[in-house]
Amino acid sequence: MIRIYGMDTCPDCTYIKEQVKGNSQYEIIDIGQHVKNLKEFLKLRDYLDIFDEVKKIGGVGIPCFVLEDGRVTLSPEEAGLHSRPIEEGASCNIDGSGC
Repeated sequence: MIRIYGMDTCPDCTYIKEQVKGNSQYEIIDIGQHVKNLKEFLKLRDYLDIFDEVKKIGGVGIPCFVLEDGRVTLSPEEAGLHSRPIEEGASCNIDGSGC
């Protein structure tokens, strides 16, 4: 099962959530729903190098995918999904550059 960390208020996350609706190969973990979920995500974000660039630009690093082999990625494509098209516009970064 692929675990997906995200939030319902993130446009990129809601785009991913629609793709996996009803698919038991994916588990959505909303980091805004419970502090336990947030702590699980922060444990990944605080210690994995793949988040370094995201943190430098003020991003959160969601959606985040934990693949079945344990690898962590920020790429929907590596999880068998599609990224939200840039032309859809909405973003959650303060500067409007993305999520």
